[in-house]
Amino acid sequence: MQPVAAVSRSRPVALTIAGSDSSGGAGIVADLKTFEAHGVWGTVALTAVTAQNTLGVQAVETLTPEMVRAQIASVVSDLGVDAAKTGMLGSAEVVEEVARTIAELGVRPLVVDPVMVSSTGGRLLDPDAVDAVVALLLPRAAVLTPNLAETSVLVGFEVSDRAGMERAAQVLADLGPQVVLVKGGHLAGDDSPDCMLVAGEGPVWLEGPRVPDRGAHGSGCVLAAAITAGLARGMEPADACVAAKRFVARAIEAGPVLGEGVVPVEPAWEARQTEGIP
Repeated sequence: MQPVAAVSRSRPVALTIAGSDSSGGAGIVADLKTFEAHGVWGTVALTAVTAQNTLGVQAVETLTPEMVRAQIASVVSDLGVDAAKTGMLGSAEVVEEVARTIAELGVRPLVVDPVMVSSTGGRLLDPDAVDAVVALLLPRAAVLTPNLAETSVLVGFEVSDRAGMERAAQVLADLGPQVVLVKGGHLAGDDSPDCMLVAGEGPVWLEGPRVPDRGAHGSGCVLAAAITAGLARGMEPADACVAAKRFVARAIEAGPVLGEGVVPVEPAWEARQTEGIP
């Protein structure tokens, strides 16, 4: 399969390669909401279906690698893709097929959100798939966005403070991503800093306050999707990370109280604010 030529379109197109969330808070649903909030046309290659809500993940069913490939090829062949992101991939076989397909079709720039466990604790990536993510996706990433737990798995040592985040960011940058954004949302304390490292440069800290008494279900998906939307609109990777950090902070603040568990983020916060909708 050969890469297709770019096609003309009136809006930038972004592709999310990820799983579903039946509660609407994370996964492809959150990604599409975020793309729309940025004026970008959202497209989908579904990798898995989950039954989940604000309390947790009850069931997961992974699609075949062939079906994932078919979806990516279908979108690229007709609409074209200005930027893409990966989220929940589920299995090593899907990771391998995604990497092979995006390479053959020339899908880039790519944001890799190495989703391993949901915010409510459900496992979303087989343990044997981690090596495939490191070997096949990280070298292709324009931006890599792991949280602390994911970072620890990827680098092989525990990351629990700022010094560890800086060390881990450098280790990950050496594996190929242009920009590594180690998310500090799970650090102890009142702040929620992210460590951004552009390949060949020193670390930059993106500071931010922790929003008290709020959940943040889907925040990682929304952050990665906002970066992807920025790239689709022509932003440089580091600039897209800075803008996405601001966007997701507002989305967390605006999260609606739904269900009995973790409060989801609200990607449509700006539109709702403009329209005066609480």
